[in-house]
Amino acid sequence: MRVSLTALALALVLAACGQQASAPETGEANAPTPPAQGEASSSGGEASQEAVQAETERLNAWFDEKYEEQLQFSPIQLTFLGRKDKHGQIDDMSREAAQEQLDWRLATVEEMEAEFDYDKLSQEARNSWDIWKYQAEMAQEGMQYFYNGYTFDQMNGAQSFLPTLLIQFHQVDNADDMQAYVSRIGEGARAIDQLLTIAEEAASRGVETPDFALEGVIEQAGKVITGAPFTDGDPSDLWADVEKEISALEEAGEIDAEQAGTLREEARTALTEEFQPAYERLITWAEEALPEAPENPTGAGMTQPDGEAYYNFRLQQQTTTDLTADEVHQIGLDEVERLQNEMQAVKEEYGFDGTLEEFFVYLREETDNRDLYYEDTDEGADAYIADATAAIENIETQIPDYFGIQPQAGLVVKRVEPFREQDGAAQHYYPGTPDGSRPGTYYAHLSDMTAMPKRELEVIAYHEGIPGHHMQISIAQELENIPQFRTQAGFTAYSEGWALYSEKLASEMPGTYETPMSEFGRLGSEIWRAIRLVVDTGLHSKGWTEQEAYEYFTENAAVTDAQARSEIQRYIVMPGQATSYKIGMLKILELRAHAQEELGEDFDIKGFHDTILGGGAMPLMILERRVNTWIEEVKAGDADMSDDAADGDTEPEAEDTGMEMETEE
Repeated sequence: MRVSLTALALALVLAACGQQASAPETGEANAPTPPAQGEASSSGGEASQEAVQAETERLNAWFDEKYEEQLQFSPIQLTFLGRKDKHGQIDDMSREAAQEQLDWRLATVEEMEAEFDYDKLSQEARNSWDIWKYQAEMAQEGMQYFYNGYTFDQMNGAQSFLPTLLIQFHQVDNADDMQAYVSRIGEGARAIDQLLTIAEEAASRGVETPDFALEGVIEQAGKVITGAPFTDGDPSDLWADVEKEISALEEAGEIDAEQAGTLREEARTALTEEFQPAYERLITWAEEALPEAPENPTGAGMTQPDGEAYYNFRLQQQTTTDLTADEVHQIGLDEVERLQNEMQAVKEEYGFDGTLEEFFVYLREETDNRDLYYEDTDEGADAYIADATAAIENIETQIPDYFGIQPQAGLVVKRVEPFREQDGAAQHYYPGTPDGSRPGTYYAHLSDMTAMPKRELEVIAYHEGIPGHHMQISIAQELENIPQFRTQAGFTAYSEGWALYSEKLASEMPGTYETPMSEFGRLGSEIWRAIRLVVDTGLHSKGWTEQEAYEYFTENAAVTDAQARSEIQRYIVMPGQATSYKIGMLKILELRAHAQEELGEDFDIKGFHDTILGGGAMPLMILERRVNTWIEEVKAGDADMSDDAADGDTEPEAEDTGMEMETEE
């Protein structure tokens, strides 16, 4: 189980479309068990509307109180929310702190069940109850796998996260904020050492980090502490940011020259005497582990202590279903076959005469073809950013025809910072702040433009931006009249399922995927997620090696070598996460088809989408219940799930922000 840093990076998630989701989603077998109808009610009969409203308001106030308590465990999450509480601190990353947080969670569930009557709640309040309990239950189950996760790896390690937190998210408006920045440099060193303790304990239990993951840690950590003030040469990214922040304060009159000099010296001391030594200890640990690290590794489910149980938990957590590894594997095989049939038709429309596999090879090798690839230069990277921005701006004009609730938050497209940029790595989204002061950001890895073919530009922009992650997460953060914890909840199958559904939804909108190649890119993106079902389960439950997984991937998709290598290595260090995308998408498509069948001409796409997005992220079984409630309300003639999201009071307002973590492709 990932330590708290990864869970927080869910704000970082919302990712890659990668990995940091806190709670799981789908599958009724995994739903928390609410009281049987009437069991918890002391009244013995159906509660009056007044009683329901009163109990619902009381519970919602309690949720907000408890969520504030929860936030105090995490200075990092407070920063993601744009707050400056504990501005100079970094989370306690120790095993003891994780247990303390779990004990607190379980105690809140006991308190909730003792103090409130489930039968006297509105349906939306019951959803809140079930989500809160579900998160606690999953955290409790996951604690037994605390040492199974890779504490440091090439995807999610603190070695790249901590500089990103300081450079991109720590807000500096005055001298106190800069002092807090300096404090966090030292706090980061403490966090690295705590995580090293966990990594060493995990290794002693037989959890061996793969060679490529250690190599990534060494490379990334080395980049962070290269350059002034750590070494000779140009300023490091951290020092450049320190100089920028202090200079801005001085220019704004917030500090004078003497204060600026003092802050620079304090920052330099913290970086060289605390931060750098911690990074050097991390590099030493990774270098010493490297000679014994597995090469061409298989998955955690095949190699770790309790690996099979750990992987089954990860599947449950990431998909929120009770699907077995064999079932997920077969769903993937079936989806790969279906999508390849569609790709065959698009290939023929494009005019390629060879087989589909030959077309894959053609697309991979034509990197000098400027109709297919950008120039592999900074100019090519700039062109990618400009074109992705244009694609998002174009689809924004169609959104009012498909959604009632719309986000107010801004969105920017950026290149990943050099110290964490990786060839072929998945693009990802960082949420903005709930108050809209920081926009959402779609980050692209552009160090190797041959890994960023033009055919995939549109589909990735829709996934990470609009109507994908940015829209879903921003709407969630802007919702009012539901407990605040639900505006920040993270469930991978929901969020990534929505983003993948958004890729397909975009094809229904005018002005998108207008060429065969862009449509092939859309299908390529979807088959990519279907392949993940096959490969992730192959690695972690069937004993596939890294090379075998790579071969299956490249035989069935037009991904480049860099993309395939990066993807497979991601699946190895993040068991089960990659399965959430397709499982979540299939559930949303299933719910849409069910609603269309039930409602016929009364089906409204805006109403359906507002129902999906209007309650924030949730486990898929609760989402299904929410959709079914909307269907019944439409049939009764009084449906508006956006109203229901407010517990029957008022429609939630939209304004922007992000979520609690990073999301990836």
